[in-house]
Amino acid sequence: MTQQVATREIAQWWRGYLRRHPVAALSTVGGQFVLGVRAVQYLVLDVLTGRFAFAEFIRQSAFMASASALPTIFVSLPIGVTLSIQFGLLAGQVGATSLAGAASGLAVIRQGAPMVAALLMAAAVGSAVCADLGSRKIRDEIDALEVMGVSVVRRLVVPRLAAAVLVGVSLTGVVCFVGFLAGYLFNVFVQNGAPGSFVSTFASFATVEDLLLTLVKAVVYGSIVAVVACEKGLSAQGGPAGVANAVNSTVVSSILLLMVVNVVFTQLSMILFPRQGL
Repeated sequence: MTQQVATREIAQWWRGYLRRHPVAALSTVGGQFVLGVRAVQYLVLDVLTGRFAFAEFIRQSAFMASASALPTIFVSLPIGVTLSIQFGLLAGQVGATSLAGAASGLAVIRQGAPMVAALLMAAAVGSAVCADLGSRKIRDEIDALEVMGVSVVRRLVVPRLAAAVLVGVSLTGVVCFVGFLAGYLFNVFVQNGAPGSFVSTFASFATVEDLLLTLVKAVVYGSIVAVVACEKGLSAQGGPAGVANAVNSTVVSSILLLMVVNVVFTQLSMILFPRQGL
C-alpha cells in the first residue's frame, strides 16, 4: 500500500513538472511566435495605410537609445581590446602578425557587434519594456484597452517592435565602429603594430556581405528582444511580484534565444556563403 502511494505521488509530481516546465515553455514560445507574426503584419499594414503610431515610435526609440547607448559603448571598448589581445597573441605564435587587424576587425563585425548590441538591448531595453507593459497589465489598463476595442498589439507592441529594430541596428553600427577603433588603438599603441598593416589587412578580407549579414542579425535580434519583452509583459500576473518575475524571465529568455539564433545564423552563413580563407 505504501509503495502504491509513493508511486502515485511520483507520477503526480512528474505530471506537474511537465505541466510547469516543458509544456509551459512550448506554450510560451508559441505565444511569442504568434505575437511576433501579428506584430509584423500590423507593422506592414499600418505603414502602408498611414495608421502607424509615429509619435509612440519616436518616444520609444528615444527611450531605448537613452537606456542602452552608453552601456553599449562602454561594453564594446573592452570587447574590442580583448579581441585584439587574443588575435594578436595567436597571430604572433603562428608568425602572421600582419593579419591581426583582419582577424580582430572581422570578429567584431561578424559576431561581436550584433551580439553585444542584442545583449545590452535585452538587459536594458527588454527589462524596461516588460516592466512598463507588466505594470499596465496588473493595473488592468490592457483589459481596458481591449474593452474599448483598441488593439493592444497595434497600439503597444508594433511601435516598440519598430523602435527596437531601429535602435538595434543603430547600436550595432556603434559597436562596429567603437570595437574596431579600440582594437586598432590597442594594437598600434600597446602591441606596437603597424597602423597601415592593421587597416589594409582588414580592408582586404572584409566584404559588404559581412556588413549585410550583421545588419540582418541586428534586425532579427532587435525583433526577438521586443517580442519576448512584450509577450512577458502582457502575460504578467500576480501583482508587483509577478511583474518582477516577468522582467527576470524576459532577460533570461531573451539571452538564451539570442544565443541559439546566433548559432543558427553563424552555421547557415558558413554553409550558404563559404569562405576560401580568413
